[in-house]
Amino acid sequence: MSNCLQNSASSRCDPRLLRIHHSAWSLAITVLVFVGLFVPQLSHSQDNSSAPTSITAQPSTETTVNPAPATPPKPGSIAGTVVDKDGDVVPNAVVILNVAGSPSRQLQSAGDGSFIFASVTPGAFELEVKSPGFAAQTQSGVLQAGEDYTAPPMQLVVATTIEVEVNGNPAVVAEEQIHVEEKQRVLGFIPNFYVSYVPDPVPLNTRQKFQLGWKSTIDPFSFGIAAFIAGIEQADNEFSGYGQGAQGYAKRFGASYADLVSGTFIGGAILPSLFKQDPRYFYKGTGSRKSRFFYAVASSVICKGDNGHWQPNYSNMLGSLAAGGISNLYYPASDRNGVGLTFENALIGIGGSAASAVAQEFFLRKITPHASERASGQN
Repeated sequence: MSNCLQNSASSRCDPRLLRIHHSAWSLAITVLVFVGLFVPQLSHSQDNSSAPTSITAQPSTETTVNPAPATPPKPGSIAGTVVDKDGDVVPNAVVILNVAGSPSRQLQSAGDGSFIFASVTPGAFELEVKSPGFAAQTQSGVLQAGEDYTAPPMQLVVATTIEVEVNGNPAVVAEEQIHVEEKQRVLGFIPNFYVSYVPDPVPLNTRQKFQLGWKSTIDPFSFGIAAFIAGIEQADNEFSGYGQGAQGYAKRFGASYADLVSGTFIGGAILPSLFKQDPRYFYKGTGSRKSRFFYAVASSVICKGDNGHWQPNYSNMLGSLAAGGISNLYYPASDRNGVGLTFENALIGIGGSAASAVAQEFFLRKITPHASERASGQN
């Protein structure tokens, strides 16, 4: 093509040369176009691939979904019966329920030995039963949601050993026990000192036996009951030798109070100290009603010795005879009949002891506030 340019003024170019030049020129233009279009892009791509990639995080929108509240499991109930080794029901036994994750619950078995815990949280549980004179028993299980669980009968066996905190001095423990007994009052005001709700109390020494008798005789209720009896005798003109009026009433009151004092000290302090016997009634509270009734009646002629063994109740029987004999000294001469009055008063005393023991076993504990607290503490 340069030759054509050089010779453009004088001659025409050879067509072959033009075609060659034209082809070369087209190829050159094509190469230049290719380089101009694609090389920068390849170079840019290489630059971008070698450069660190910068990723701009787009802000995300977080949505909080509150889970639906879990429905608490439906509570159930646990029921059962407390019996002894003979199958007799055991009333007033303390039943303790422990459920995992819940506080302990406690109640007493009913008169038929049954118990029931309502609204119990489902899960593993343990039942513990305690009663005076028996070894504690436990039973485990699992309560399902909404289940009314009936436990197998909780059978109590007599304790082979009874632990007593002596603190190095049995007299100190006995003193603490009679202090509790001196607070026991039926309906809150009638003395109920001569009954123990401890299954195996420490024996009283001589001083403590006299202390208990003294506290009983000087209690305001003792004066009140003597005054009440004297009033009935005055109204019925019993022991007419005393006469009527204030003087007759005073004599009747003195005789009634003397009967109480002599019976308490002779049968509750003097003879128990001589025979080494315990003058108190020991509440049973377990077994069938029949067995408890005969136990109570027998206590008027059988008692526990200071050695812990049961023996004839010489203190009560001889004490009733002695009190009956002494009463001949202050009753009117016309009403004294010697041996007859002595045995009459003795039988009244023994029968009264039996009746009192039956009342203790079945009724008085329920209406003696401190007795209930003490029994619960020992169970």
